[in-house]
Amino acid sequence: MKKTHLPSKVCPVCLRPFNWRKKWQKDWQKVKYCSERCRRNKTAKHVIN
Repeated sequence: MKKTHLPSKVCPVCLRPFNWRKKWQKDWQKVKYCSERCRRNKTAKHVIN
């Protein structure tokens, strides 16, 4: 899969787009957050970095 054709999603916490990663290969449908930080802060909407 070429980098230009990778699927992407938008993180519900920081509202930033993030792309598919090989480590998410088996769980891409379940991935919701772009990072561990966003996953931990999932109750805080729209975190300002």
